[in-house]
Amino acid sequence: MSIAEGESLPDVTVQIMNDGRPAPVSLREITAGKKVVIFAVPGAFTPTCSQQHLPSFVENAEAIRAKGVDEIMCTSVNDAFVMDAWGKDASAGSIAMVADGNGDLAQALGLEMDGSGFGLGTRSQRYAMVVDDGVVTKLAVEAPGKFEVSSGQAILANL
Repeated sequence: MSIAEGESLPDVTVQIMNDGRPAPVSLREITAGKKVVIFAVPGAFTPTCSQQHLPSFVENAEAIRAKGVDEIMCTSVNDAFVMDAWGKDASAGSIAMVADGNGDLAQALGLEMDGSGFGLGTRSQRYAMVVDDGVVTKLAVEAPGKFEVSSGQAILANL
């Protein structure tokens, strides 16, 4: 069963790059006291993720922040090195690239998917959520193969 609106984020350790090295951080700690948008993609550098999903948040970052959002985070079941390289490649400096290398976050949220048919193994479903002080206030999970409800534009419209 997946996380629902009104529920608190799980206390999961994710990784971010810090001074060129992966650094473990608590998701609860980095979202505490903040209004945050978190969006997840099945894989860095994959077509829809690179051509549509991440760019939709880069393009709308300023407008999203103008609605009172303190931080925008992108997560994927990739390591911190890949997430950092993808963020740089996509000129996504306004987005925090958060690595869920082992899929612990996707699993704890109940939003994992089996991508083994595509050689991807267990990954995260495509979704976006608004989190206020660690509590999910909006959750938009895509149907398999779709990109309709979790874009930067869609989340902006829901803020």
